Amino acid sequence: MSLVTVTIDKIKVQVEKGSTLLEAAKKAGIKIPTLCTWPEIGHQPGACRVCVVEVEGVRNLAASCVYPVDDGMVVHTATERVRRARRLNVELLLSNHPTECNVCVRNGGCDLQKVAEQVGLREVRFALAEKNKEASMDTSSPSIVRDSRKCIKCYRCVTVCESIQTPAVLSLAFRGDDVTVGPAFNLPLMQTNCVFCGQCVMACPVGALYEKDDIADVWKVLQDPSKHVVVQEAPAIRAALGEEFGMAPGTLVTGKMITALRRLGFDKVFDTNFAADLTIMEEGTELLDRVKKGGKLPMITSCSPGWIKFCEHFFPDLLDHLSTCKSPQQMFGALAKTYYAKIANIDPKDIVVVSIMPCTAKKFECQRDEMADSGFQDVDYVLTTRELGRMIKEAGIEFTSLPDEDYDAPMGEYTGAGTIFGATGGVMEAAIRTVYAVVTGKNLPDLNITPVRGLEGVKEAAVTVGDLGEVRVAVAHGLANARQLMDRIRAGKANYHFIEVMCCPGGCIAGGGQPIPTTNEIRKLRSEALYRDDAGVQKKRQSHENESVKKLYETFLKEPLGHKSHELLHTKYKKRGMALPHKP
Repeated sequence: MSLVTVTIDKIKVQVEKGSTLLEAAKKAGIKIPTLCTWPEIGHQPGACRVCVVEVEGVRNLAASCVYPVDDGMVVHTATERVRRARRLNVELLLSNHPTECNVCVRNGGCDLQKVAEQVGLREVRFALAEKNKEASMDTSSPSIVRDSRKCIKCYRCVTVCESIQTPAVLSLAFRGDDVTVGPAFNLPLMQTNCVFCGQCVMACPVGALYEKDDIADVWKVLQDPSKHVVVQEAPAIRAALGEEFGMAPGTLVTGKMITALRRLGFDKVFDTNFAADLTIMEEGTELLDRVKKGGKLPMITSCSPGWIKFCEHFFPDLLDHLSTCKSPQQMFGALAKTYYAKIANIDPKDIVVVSIMPCTAKKFECQRDEMADSGFQDVDYVLTTRELGRMIKEAGIEFTSLPDEDYDAPMGEYTGAGTIFGATGGVMEAAIRTVYAVVTGKNLPDLNITPVRGLEGVKEAAVTVGDLGEVRVAVAHGLANARQLMDRIRAGKANYHFIEVMCCPGGCIAGGGQPIPTTNEIRKLRSEALYRDDAGVQKKRQSHENESVKKLYETFLKEPLGHKSHELLHTKYKKRGMALPHKP
């Protein structure tokens, strides 16, 4: 490693050659404001020009996020010239930005607000551009809203969509002052290859991209005495919801979350983890069936709706590799309006199923035509973690001081295997635990399958499973990594039995509906919380040990992959419109 010495505001620092001035300043303990820079992307666009600094011997101000260091360089970050330039650049951004801060979904968490404060801006001398007053909002998607009036052209969303997720739906159009960010031909998101993962929302520094808000509809059904409203929460919620109330990332808030949901008025508080355990029973049995009968391999998980839509657009020729299992969310919904309706003696037309999900794509998934095998729309409404946080605040509930309560029966019991679904590798680990036990009649010597854990893009493992011999598996998270595996399958070079794919980097703990920001460090903390729940809180760590799931099979479903299970818990997916060319 080659080091160079740079002097920044009279502070000498040594940094690796090739570093940027922004990185060097950070090492010197100097915070330079920026809007387009985002640690999740490998290269920075240098678009906002808010991070300019003065380099001795250089005529023009330099954008520190892209300007490389050089040995002996002397830099000034707070001269009058620099401070005036920064204020002017932010002022120009605000002159193209609606003054709707008090009613904006990002109010209080907006990077533009924070930077305006950091540079000391106290007035905007320029009127809002007329063309920006007329810019449109795209509400075509059930998952994501695009408000192009608020776009500051930082290009974060473009980079994430092209490089990290790869659908490349968002791009730049026109030039100069007329440049815009959006889908090709300005198509509505619903008419594009958008998978609704919401990673663009996580990247957006302002309120130009955000989740479709369903809070008002949920309040309405909660206050309707003719409706029996049940709620389920994905495993990732309990490791992230506390952040909406100032708690540290990775704080498990399961009991407080349950209490808050009851106080909001939900009639029953159940858990998606119950359905995650059920998914393992169905998916594990399906895998064994394919291995023994020569079915299509590798089998690929189907619990991530963004991943499913991505496959439908870009890899329709490989759809038969997908498991036929519905996601845990949709399994839960189908059972809530059949199994639960029966044992609770409630007319299913009066049952409303609300999901709390870390995922914006779940809003799209619940509206798919295939998701109505109960005779009704299986899941009625999906709220993100952020939406639930807003509901709790609106209700005046002091979340951090709530007592801990327990889930309701019969769809609230879960094992440790169910809770780790929220982290990349968790579905695979849960499946291996149960498949091994089913085949061998005994538990794995060590239930912690560490090779499939962590934030490496593609992980591989091999486990000897009794008479089956060596079972080879792979795990991918983030669609760029998933694309690599799918290309290998197409080329006949993927020698695996089972593959787990999660759409979002890090898995559901970093879904598009989770608290902002979500960094790699926060991903690790949230994942560690779920593994703590698996190892320390839960007495049972394997899906087949879930007594409520056993009873479900005994009294209703009869057996995994049976007639009733196929009817309610399995589905097929379809080829979607022509895929746009991928930009590597």
